[in-house]
Amino acid sequence: MKQLKGRDLLGIADLSPAEIKGLLQLAKQLKTGQLTCHTNKTLGLLFYKASTRTRVSFSVAMYQLGGQVIDLNPSVTQVGRGEPIEDTARVLDRYLDILAIRTFKPEDLQTFTEYAQIPIINALTDLEHPCQILADLLTIEECFGSLAGKTLTYVGDGNNVAHSLLLGCALMEMNIRIATPPDYQPDNSIVQQAKEIAQDSAEIVITNDAIAAVKGAEVVYTDVWASMGQEDLASTRIPIFQPYQVNQKLLSHADKDAIVLHCLPAHRGEEITAQVIEGKQSRVWDQAENRMHAQKALLAALLGCIE
Repeated sequence: MKQLKGRDLLGIADLSPAEIKGLLQLAKQLKTGQLTCHTNKTLGLLFYKASTRTRVSFSVAMYQLGGQVIDLNPSVTQVGRGEPIEDTARVLDRYLDILAIRTFKPEDLQTFTEYAQIPIINALTDLEHPCQILADLLTIEECFGSLAGKTLTYVGDGNNVAHSLLLGCALMEMNIRIATPPDYQPDNSIVQQAKEIAQDSAEIVITNDAIAAVKGAEVVYTDVWASMGQEDLASTRIPIFQPYQVNQKLLSHADKDAIVLHCLPAHRGEEITAQVIEGKQSRVWDQAENRMHAQKALLAALLGCIE
């Protein structure tokens, strides 16, 4: 993990398969208390979008490592009044030791990395959500003992979570199937990148057939049908996405021991039924908890505080 010290994480493919495996192992050791890390560093959270799990899990993770957290809410800082990213980045670089950013455009993250020397973490953009996928992989590995060869089916909108799942699964040699309505498929450049990473080591399928995609899958995953910033489209999307609801009937086509994941927040009765999310195959709450453990490992590695 020493090679990760001082690095940025802008996308899940910034990590090699070996580095992801190392982070997952570190997360498990920190979770069980087999390993302890300590730092007196300061984490900044600059979130232009609402957050529950990411904000709280990063904060608790940093506090448990012994560090400090500063919430840089744009509404009460100068970034909310239009201060250039270049200026904000250079100032925060002199105050903080590491910075997690949740924003709309991935280009903003790139600008921060150009003007700040501290590690920058993508805490979600419209293109990717890499920290979520680290927690997802940790949860799947805990359930099945391994990742390679497992099949994950994502059903719903081809959004930022779908993008990071495509890349993360390809890196870990997991088969991934994405089932979306015809006009809501993931970005083709991400699909092609995932295929280049996977080569012949994993199956990557993009389809409009939810039942075929779920057939035999060990992991069934979904997300909201309208992401943050798209709330005004939610009502118009419901009839389009209805065939992609994760319900008991769809889940019956998966492997009999399949688990269900959802990155939350969930809209019961839309992308997932209450019966499924509260059912025996759901690992949603373990998945949410693992956000903290995976991000604690990431912080420890990027800050170089592993003992």
